[in-house]
Amino acid sequence: MSWVSSADQQRWDDYVVNSALTTPYHRFAWLQAVESAYGYTQQSVIATEKATGHVVGILPLVYIDAFFISRQLCSLPFCDIGAAIADSAVIDELMHAFALSANQQVKAQFLEIRQSLPATDNEAELTGQKVRMIMPLEPGSETLLASFKSKLRSQIKKAEKNGLTVKLGNSAQLIADFYSVYTVNMRDLGSPPHAEDWFMALQQAYADDLIVSVVYHNAMPIGAGIVLRNGPSACIPWASTIQLYNRLAPNMLLYWSLLAHCADTGIQWFDFGRSTYGEGTYRFKKQWGAVPQPLRWYRQFPSGDITDLNETTTPGTSKKRQMLEDTWRRLPLPLTIKFGAAIRPYITL
Repeated sequence: MSWVSSADQQRWDDYVVNSALTTPYHRFAWLQAVESAYGYTQQSVIATEKATGHVVGILPLVYIDAFFISRQLCSLPFCDIGAAIADSAVIDELMHAFALSANQQVKAQFLEIRQSLPATDNEAELTGQKVRMIMPLEPGSETLLASFKSKLRSQIKKAEKNGLTVKLGNSAQLIADFYSVYTVNMRDLGSPPHAEDWFMALQQAYADDLIVSVVYHNAMPIGAGIVLRNGPSACIPWASTIQLYNRLAPNMLLYWSLLAHCADTGIQWFDFGRSTYGEGTYRFKKQWGAVPQPLRWYRQFPSGDITDLNETTTPGTSKKRQMLEDTWRRLPLPLTIKFGAAIRPYITL
């Protein structure tokens, strides 16, 4: 059991790629991007077998410390899921214990773990809960398209009939086009955006395992998303459209372009990301064939106590949030980008 250094990157990623339980967020690239863009340091744990030196477990952790945030080791910030991946439950527990007891240098007060739980047969118990939406992909885009219901196929064709076009890649220009859509969408949602440097750091860290899709209307970007890949799995952390053009169905062409690309390049599982069970984004993702897996976010303290971080809102906090979002929506776009770059490092969602 030891802390991770940059020298461990190759064996870390080899373990991640070969594990059926990991996600693209478990790649060493995520830790590198967080450090490069926002200055937080990784304090991850790796478990190896003494006799052979083989990796038997990883626990990705980022040390978060700011003047209004409790000192913590987070697994992982800025995404839906992190948590340990190990060959056994015992190794999992030992890595948590090591992280809590051996962090004398940073003196974190707790671990914050973002964990995915197995799918449940009784979906009624998920009402109101946060879930991630996972879709098994058919091999090849033609087979995948044929598996969709006719209504879904017609919605994809609607975007094409409306004259929309799409480009995929990971060039700086595509990231810039993505960012132009993303920032407008975040402003309209009333939420601070990441700095563009964050996405450039991800592109540098993930290289060809980061794919950008941009949907255009008369050469203007109106929809965009980013997919990260890891072995047979992929996830879409960000997808945005400009509301003014939603009648043209850019979101359908956006998601289809990325799903088709993944199906044609050997991806077997696609993670649509976090939603509240039963709500609008959940229903949108479900129509593609995704199924929910519960998410559990919790804090683990050195004492052994565990506190669940289930999202709850009181009428008072809900009203405050609504006021802040309404105020943000009224700000000029350049100000939301400038303020967002300053604020976003401290919002680890």
